[in-house]
Amino acid sequence: MRIDIISVLPEIVNGSLNFSVIKRAIEKGLVEVHVHDLREYGLGKHRQVDDYPFGGEPGMVLRIEPIFEIINKLKSQRNYDKIIYTSPDGKKWDQKIANRFSLFENIMILCGHYKGVDQRVRDYLIDEEYSIGDYVLTGGELPAAVMCDSIIRLIPGAIGDEQSALTDSFQDNLLAPPVYTRPAEFNGWKAPPILLSGNFAEIEKWKDDQSFERTQKLRPDLLK
Repeated sequence: MRIDIISVLPEIVNGSLNFSVIKRAIEKGLVEVHVHDLREYGLGKHRQVDDYPFGGEPGMVLRIEPIFEIINKLKSQRNYDKIIYTSPDGKKWDQKIANRFSLFENIMILCGHYKGVDQRVRDYLIDEEYSIGDYVLTGGELPAAVMCDSIIRLIPGAIGDEQSALTDSFQDNLLAPPVYTRPAEFNGWKAPPILLSGNFAEIEKWKDDQSFERTQKLRPDLLK
């Protein structure tokens, strides 16, 4: 898999790629992540990538020309399964979407910034738009990093135990059950005896019951 990320603040995205699962997946050659500085495609000697919006609204808007240039350049080099844009008014990113994207070969992510991008970018250059929540961030770099993390950890070989990712929260629209490790008792607080019983059929039933109960209590919206 290859992921290309376009940003006016590439250092934010690059910083998130140098740790844990993502770093190991890159080192193993399971995924390539290339972060492109939009300012390298900016206009004039000052590499301008933004301008004032028509209509007098406050703030700045990313111009279409540099975005058009870099997207066309990347598309001339390979075919992309999806070109997405990070936006607070995009569709909510979730585990099912991450699962789908983990099967793609090439993905391009355009990070929003300022007041956003010229609408013509969204109308003509982008396939899908995604948000990681109903709030506004300074830019789309952190959402892009979140999306990358959720996708890459699903690639076979990225996590030591591949079954671990399949039992994470949200995979079946259920939260994961509570987990325990040694010691079996601490400060008078005991791990559930069923987990120490060795009866794996009963343990699985307990986990299923706990997942449903936790979801019903904490995230009943998932059960709909």
